[in-house]
Amino acid sequence: MRELETFADVVALVEACPGLYLRYSEGPERDLKDGPSRDYESGQDLPGWSVTTVDPEPWWRRPTSDWVARRICKYAELGTESDRFPWLLRGRRVGSGPDHEPIVDEIAPVAVIGKAALDEAQERYRDRFDVGNDSRDET
Repeated sequence: MRELETFADVVALVEACPGLYLRYSEGPERDLKDGPSRDYESGQDLPGWSVTTVDPEPWWRRPTSDWVARRICKYAELGTESDRFPWLLRGRRVGSGPDHEPIVDEIAPVAVIGKAALDEAQERYRDRFDVGNDSRDET
């Protein structure tokens, strides 16, 4: 699986290949070995692997790069656990998980998001968004 070294490479791939998903894990080989994702609260195995979308929604009016940075960074805490890292894949959507995330099977790995690209995404996210602000902060 190729490594995307810059955030610009990540955005270019997302723009060129609609329908990609983002996953944080120890990689596709480990995912296939360990089996599908699990809902630990209920104890149920899911019918595939938990992912998130990276394509901007039709209503999004800001640059694609803003959307992609936000999607990468919203789940970056998963990369701090053990040897997990972000990677892009294709998959067949088979449902939604308990947190409304897409669940996919038939995983086809596309690319790893490299450390430098991840750092650039985090910098863009901090620079372009009011990180952590939500509706509870409105007065």
